[in-house]
This record gives sequence, structure tokens and C-alpha cells, in this order.
Amino acid sequence: MIPLSIAPMMGYTDRHCRFFLRLLTKRALLYTEMVTTGAILHGDRDRHLRINAVEHPIALQLGGADPKALAACAVIATEYGYDEINLNVGCPSDRVQAGCFGLCLLKTPELVAECVNAMQSATDIPVTVKTRIGVDDQDDYEYLVHFVSLVAQAGCQQFIIHARKGWLKGLSPKENRTIPPLDYDRVYRLKQDFPELSIALNGGVTSLQEAKQHLQCVDSVMLGRAAYHNPYLLAEVDSMLFDSKAPLPSRESVFAQYQAYLQGEELTGHSLRHALGLYHGQPHGKQWRRQVIR
Repeated sequence: MIPLSIAPMMGYTDRHCRFFLRLLTKRALLYTEMVTTGAILHGDRDRHLRINAVEHPIALQLGGADPKALAACAVIATEYGYDEINLNVGCPSDRVQAGCFGLCLLKTPELVAECVNAMQSATDIPVTVKTRIGVDDQDDYEYLVHFVSLVAQAGCQQFIIHARKGWLKGLSPKENRTIPPLDYDRVYRLKQDFPELSIALNGGVTSLQEAKQHLQCVDSVMLGRAAYHNPYLLAEVDSMLFDSKAPLPSRESVFAQYQAYLQGEELTGHSLRHALGLYHGQPHGKQWRRQVIR
């Protein structure tokens, strides 16, 4: 399991964002935004799934609850060259709830196991699950163990665990990312109880130093919005976690390469938004952002 990844974030981790992030780290695992099975099977497939060769290693996150549809998407994702397929079992948005997938699936571990089995039977690349430590009132540790046990038996060997429970009602998706308390010890305990599985920790991690501390207890750490809003923290990932001799890219070179990429793609300035955090916390950073978005 790759020790550090960047979370799938709706409205953020599109292919242009992923190209930008890859300028900062060559080795971290990147994830797409969540893509529903319906969008792939009935929509503009190429728009949703096309990837640039430099994005590898890259995982596709799928949203859905129909094993047959998920299996069909797994075949398509393999054809597009993805390195991993991830099933979303954590998103609490109204749209996701209307489709009875995402966080809703945490209440039906048998269905998740069926979905994983169908996908893993359809592809040779790893099928992983991203979930939370609990949902609504089903939040005791024994329930999480039951869920992981069933899904692991179906063929999933890698779990990304958001160390917060989720609420289907009463909290917005944003509030679900901040209000339920973090419980890192529960994720650590899960790794202890399932040493044969690869366990990644997600939620509330804001620095590489924190990530390194968590890596003493789990196999991988997933960074989310901290990496998007302060992307230059990723510049040290390769040297800190993979290769001590890996070069440190400069902010100036990263931005110049990203501008050249956007020009080559004939994109408008809208995609420059992915780079607005490049000088986060730096002197005159606000002035730099204003110049970029003019």
C-alpha cells in the first residue's frame, strides 16, 4: 500500500488538479473525484475517465450500489488504465443518499461485500473501500469489525478509514467532515486486529509530520483539503517517504509547468484555481493570488 495519498474531493480533484498535484509529488497515490456508475455507463465516459499518463499511480473512486453496474465500471476503468478502483462508502450528501449509496452502504455490509466481490471478479487491479468508523447510531467498534470482516472476505484487502462517524441526517457534508469527533485510536486498533489487511487513516491530518506519526500505527495516510489549500506541503512527500534524494520542486517551476499545461490544453483561467494555494502562508501570498485570478 502506498504510504500517502490525496483524497477524492468532489469539485476539486479533477484531472487538471491531479496534473498540478503530480508536479509536486511523483509518488503519492492520487484519486479522482467520485464518479457514479450511471455517469460512466450512460454519460460522457471519456470526460469522466480520461487520465494523463503522468497521473499514475491513480485510483478511480466509484459511487454506486448495484453490483452488476459496479462490475461493468470496473472493467471499463481497467481499460482506461487505472491502478486501483475504490468504492465510496462514506459520502453523506443528499444526492448520494437519494441513490442509496455512499455512507448509506455502511448500514448494509452484506451488500458492500457483494459489490466488492463483483468488482474484484471483473478486474485484476485492487478494489478498495473508503468508509467511516460508524454511521448514525451504528458506531460501536464491533460493528466496524463486522463490516470489515465481511468485506475483506469478499476480496477487499485495503481499507481507507475516515476516523469520524457520519450522520445521514442533521449534518451537512461539510459538517460531517468537522463536527463528529476524530477517533484515531479506533483506526489503530483496527490495524492491530487485522494485521493482514492494509489500513489507511483519513481525517484531520494537516501536515506530513502528523502523517509520519500515524504511519507508525497504520499502513498509509490520506490527506484531504489540507493538501488542496496548501499544496506545497506535498513538495516534500517524495523525499520524506519514498526517496531521500528526490529533488524538491520550487514553487516557481511548478507554477510555470502548470501554466504551460493549461495552455497546451487550451483551458481558460478557471483551472488556475487549483494552484491558488501554492504560496499559502508565504509573504505576499495574497498579492500573488490576486495577480493570478485577475
